[in-house]
Amino acid sequence: MCGIIGILANSPVNQALYDGLLVLQHRGQDAAGILTCDDKRIHLRKDNGQVRDVFQERHMLGLKGNMGIGHVRYPTAGCDSPAEAQPFYVNSPYGLALAHNGNLTNADQLKDELYREDLRHINTDSDSEILLNVFAHELQAVAKLRLTPEQLFRAVACCGDEANESDALPRRPCRRCDLPPAGAPRRRPRLGP
Repeated sequence: MCGIIGILANSPVNQALYDGLLVLQHRGQDAAGILTCDDKRIHLRKDNGQVRDVFQERHMLGLKGNMGIGHVRYPTAGCDSPAEAQPFYVNSPYGLALAHNGNLTNADQLKDELYREDLRHINTDSDSEILLNVFAHELQAVAKLRLTPEQLFRAVACCGDEANESDALPRRPCRRCDLPPAGAPRRRPRLGP
């Protein structure tokens, strides 16, 4: 059980995210985090502890932007390291963030497949970080300079398939979106004789 909040607004969201996490504090007292975005720059503060302990005035001033997500954690998987606090962020493709409530039953297999197929390093024991990287992996398969809603939804559909499959990141097209296989080799010019 965790608490998650997301806000997209025409004005700064840091205070509203903080207030929302206070209301959700009963859903998790182990750790708290807020990630905001301001003009394509990501601002993140997360740590172990309750909301009032994690965020001081100096932290709130640094959380600039009109969109953001927040998370309070009740641990069911992983450990109690501050690195396990959410939200998680990866910079490619596009810069993605995730706050997640739930467990992946095949997290170890997904972690192994992510490394073997996409050379993605998972820095924590959190299955949420694994899920974010599965989504990044699937989104990379459809990545274009300008991402369309259809491409985003296709990657989300494939992400759900992969998180539920026993063969985590198969070398087959995603059933739902007819994408090329994740990790399929690209044709390269032959070098040498």
